[in-house]
Amino acid sequence: MCLAVPARVKSIHDHEAEVEIGGTSYRASVMLTPEVKVGDYVLLHTGYAISVVDEEEAKETLRMLREIAELR
Repeated sequence: MCLAVPARVKSIHDHEAEVEIGGTSYRASVMLTPEVKVGDYVLLHTGYAISVVDEEEAKETLRMLREIAELR
């Protein structure tokens, strides 16, 4: 099973971006999403932005993931 998590793009340098998930920053390759811009949300999977997603959809997914985490 694979899991991709929405992340907000904070900056882009060449083919690498700094993305944020829940206040934590990560580096991610954006080679698969050349259309991405700062401020966009991407689906992040194993260090790769695999698609650009709608902000509303990304926020709803992150909200659901937080709810799941709180159930433990």
